[in-house]
Amino acid sequence: LAWENEALLAVNKLSKGEFDIVVPSISILAEPPVTVVNGNVEKKGAAAVEAAEAYLEYLYSPVAQKLAAKHYYRPVFGHFANKEDLKRFPNVTRVTVQDVFGGWQKAQKTHFNDGGVFDAIYLPQ
Repeated sequence: LAWENEALLAVNKLSKGEFDIVVPSISILAEPPVTVVNGNVEKKGAAAVEAAEAYLEYLYSPVAQKLAAKHYYRPVFGHFANKEDLKRFPNVTRVTVQDVFGGWQKAQKTHFNDGGVFDAIYLPQ
């Protein structure tokens, strides 16, 4: 189990022919959040705030999305990426935690709290 970009990098660059990727037909859409943390950046001054905000804005630009796909990250906006780079990303139905589990709070309670689904699967019987 790995992030898609790490698996693709391992198979295509680091260990050619040593690993296979098993792609499920369905997966959870994982979108790690990105933000400017004002409390941290403001301590470094106005230039740091400006740089952090510019970087955040850049992440979703056509240039950055093209670069992301080149380096094995599935771009949010695929139409900006090279077609050859997009070919490495298999078609996978991606669902959200909200759609399938009713949101993070419900998923946490049902699956990961003490006595939840994870405990039923993982703990010795």
